[in-house]
Amino acid sequence: MPFSTKYVLVVSMDVEPEKEALFNEIYDSEHLPYLKKVPGVRAATRLKTEIASLLSGGERRQLTGEGMPKYTALYEIDSPDVLTSKAWVEAGELGRWNKKVSTFTKNRRFVLRKVI
Repeated sequence: MPFSTKYVLVVSMDVEPEKEALFNEIYDSEHLPYLKKVPGVRAATRLKTEIASLLSGGERRQLTGEGMPKYTALYEIDSPDVLTSKAWVEAGELGRWNKKVSTFTKNRRFVLRKVI
């Protein structure tokens, strides 16, 4: 899948199992839509680890994602400046994310990648 921008913010995390349904509902219905409205955010996609097998070099390998966060969101952004904008900060504070979900997340990772 080609990216529409030169930068992609990768945000990954796990969530406490008892809060997983709420996490997904709020992320899909509030958190992601608010962040997608920020100027300079062109697209956003959520991903979830899926267990699979891979044949490589004649060997079958199990792809479990062990040690890596279960959930990832990719944000296609125009520039790194988007991440320090007032609009980005305000969008991250909207809705129920901080009050109902954020404290139940763990193993959070953030990395900005430049598309080459």
